[in-house]
Amino acid sequence: MSNTETAPDVRVCEHGDRQPPTQVDTYPPKDVPLGGEDALRVRRTLPNMSRSFVGAWCFIDHYGPEEGACMDVPPHPHTSLQTVSWLFSGEIEHRDSGGVHAMVRPGEVNLMTSGYGIAHSEVSTHSRAALHGVQLWVVLPEESADLTREFQHFVPDVDAPAPGVRARTFIGRLGDQPSPIHTETPLLGSEIVLEPGATWETAVDPGFEHGILIDTGYVDFDGVRLDNAVLGVRDAGLDHLRLHNPTDAPARLMLLGGEPFDEGIVMWWNFIGRSHDDILRLRTEWNDAPEDRFGRVAGYRGPTDRLKAPTLPADLRLKRRFRRGREN
Repeated sequence: MSNTETAPDVRVCEHGDRQPPTQVDTYPPKDVPLGGEDALRVRRTLPNMSRSFVGAWCFIDHYGPEEGACMDVPPHPHTSLQTVSWLFSGEIEHRDSGGVHAMVRPGEVNLMTSGYGIAHSEVSTHSRAALHGVQLWVVLPEESADLTREFQHFVPDVDAPAPGVRARTFIGRLGDQPSPIHTETPLLGSEIVLEPGATWETAVDPGFEHGILIDTGYVDFDGVRLDNAVLGVRDAGLDHLRLHNPTDAPARLMLLGGEPFDEGIVMWWNFIGRSHDDILRLRTEWNDAPEDRFGRVAGYRGPTDRLKAPTLPADLRLKRRFRRGREN
């Protein structure tokens, strides 16, 4: 049962055929395979045709639990972004060209800054059947686009801000629970669990946009019912939000927020640039001389030493993305 069937006041932005006024917009996911037949499949809600960012959050993949699927992503590049890995279960081995070898584990956030350029690999461990989590990207503002590579790790405490509510805030601040993770723009990232029947109204920064991604169960976000078939987003302007679990089972969600990001970017494959020509140059540098800009990932043992960037059609001109979609 999806919220588009149960909440008639929802604005469905992907198609544009039902748009009465409402505070919460919803964006359905795309099903995307990460590799071959046995590869993990993800539900991608950001970016989409109608919205590119929630704050500076620019990419949301939600995956698992999927029986028999695995993650084995050979070394690949990133530029001008930060990757944020968060697991509910399972384990992923991370290696990058900054010399970092780390594990991604449930309840522990790993943030990798690519800046000028980085390469990394991601491989799930033997507990692959339980692999379940989200992969998030944060776009770096143009003035910070060429930062030096960096890796941050943090294990947030479990907070109980209200009866029937548990929160792990891994980026930013929610109530009295801050995170030491540094980002280039003001952001919020928190895993929230609502017990059956729980209602939580909490103060938030009125200058932030806020997005809700449901992992398990159903949640009413300011009166709009969501499940994991959609991403619910509310624009900046209100100083509180209200979450309610209407069911008899716990509900888990990701709360993402940030100041509106008004720059235009070009996002293609694993690169972020500011123009079509930026992407052409990055693609050539990765395919022809990857270690010059992106460095080398040591210790990866897989079927190939790295992923090559796909071909760009000669007649394709990549367009910039803004908060409300691509430029004309």
